[in-house]
Amino acid sequence: MTVQELNHVAIYVTDLKQSVEFYQEILRLPSLPRPAFNFPGAWFRLGTAQELHLIGDRGEPYPEMNRNNHFALRVDDIDAWQKHLTQAGADFAPKKLRPDGAWQIFVTDPDGHTIELFVPASTRA
Repeated sequence: MTVQELNHVAIYVTDLKQSVEFYQEILRLPSLPRPAFNFPGAWFRLGTAQELHLIGDRGEPYPEMNRNNHFALRVDDIDAWQKHLTQAGADFAPKKLRPDGAWQIFVTDPDGHTIELFVPASTRA
């Protein structure tokens, strides 16, 4: 028995429209068709085979989250992303060097979810 891949990440959002705009415009994720669930949501492509699923209002209390929870996206050019995030007025921490030599930026979505953008140590920063 083995885990074969990460298929998707699902996160709750309070304002689906605002979150869709963030993930499309700020993170530039392509949208995906979504099954006709009985609650609002949106799906996006992450890389080649993974997905991000936004879950809108399901009539349940919005769960509290630990601000240290995050998911990470490997990107192509950390400097270009930092420039884009600055121009877009996104809420993010400037790039910093991880102890393993990778460069990373942490950006926050409209609901306070943290997304790490990074380039591996073997990539120039």
